[in-house]
Amino acid sequence: MRITVLAGGVGGSRFVRGVREECARRWPDGEGGTEASVTVVVNTGDDIWLSGVRLMPDFDSLLYSLAGVNDTERGWGRAGETERVAAELREWGVGWPWFTLGDLDLGTHLARTAWLREGLTPSQITERLQQRWPLGVRLLPATDTEVDTHVRVADPEASDPEASDAETRGKREMHFQEWWTRYHATLPALAFRQQNIADARPAPGVAEAIADADLVLVAPSNPVVSIGTILAVPGMREALAATTAPVVGVSPIIGGKVVRGMADACLPAIGVETSAEAVGRHYGFRRDGGLLDAWLVDETDAAAAGSLTADGLLAASAPLWMHDLDRSADLAGAAIDLGTAGRSA
Repeated sequence: MRITVLAGGVGGSRFVRGVREECARRWPDGEGGTEASVTVVVNTGDDIWLSGVRLMPDFDSLLYSLAGVNDTERGWGRAGETERVAAELREWGVGWPWFTLGDLDLGTHLARTAWLREGLTPSQITERLQQRWPLGVRLLPATDTEVDTHVRVADPEASDPEASDAETRGKREMHFQEWWTRYHATLPALAFRQQNIADARPAPGVAEAIADADLVLVAPSNPVVSIGTILAVPGMREALAATTAPVVGVSPIIGGKVVRGMADACLPAIGVETSAEAVGRHYGFRRDGGLLDAWLVDETDAAAAGSLTADGLLAASAPLWMHDLDRSADLAGAAIDLGTAGRSA
């Protein structure tokens, strides 16, 4: 059983841990002649150069979480982290004082940056990083191209001297990490732009992981800046359209509210309301040129599942809250079952 997951963010990390756990329960050590392999295509739009080092936040969150070395209370970074280097950088006026790099985490960034300067690609580097711990899954960056996400925001005090006043009055652009971490998405987002996206291509192994999959799962990650960035890589949608595997998405919205993060601050910028049904329709039905063969929503959104089913998309409801590993595994199991039902249909 070959499963490929599109994921990003903390929600993606929790979901992938659930997929790994559920696969271990269903197919322990190949019993019954069936083995499971999981490949994760990771969002790289959150990546950034900061203080002279290259950060890949979504990849690192998955790496640490799967390795069991993540900070479960904060939801990001390493457990047992210290911040002496960050304090010293602030004294020198280097970096962003509101974006703290932990000392252990900084070790990862330094290693990555050293390898980049030696000429390795991000996909080669992520392969090296995964060799340190037994993860039980394979992580692939969506692309080797730097596609850092920038956000166009409404800011009454902003102006852009390089364009006309009418075009830029009250607007400015910043890196997604600044909007997300410094401003906590309080500045209204007008648009999202991935740098160099037109020149990007899926990283080595990504297209093959989608083509060879028995099932593709879309994690309950941010539809705009996580899954949206993965899908924006030229060639990615074509690979998903061509695969014979069912594509099953899991809603990041429960009862009209985001499960985690601030997707509700992103969705209005692309004209999508914050609801399980709206996000499912935004992804679209694969038979009509969209992404999904099936869509899993929370039990509180069962009516949305009914509405989508009436329009021809296989949809079902199940508990989506991932409060612990068991519930994450149960959610993964529901998604796998829905994909199996879709293949049978």
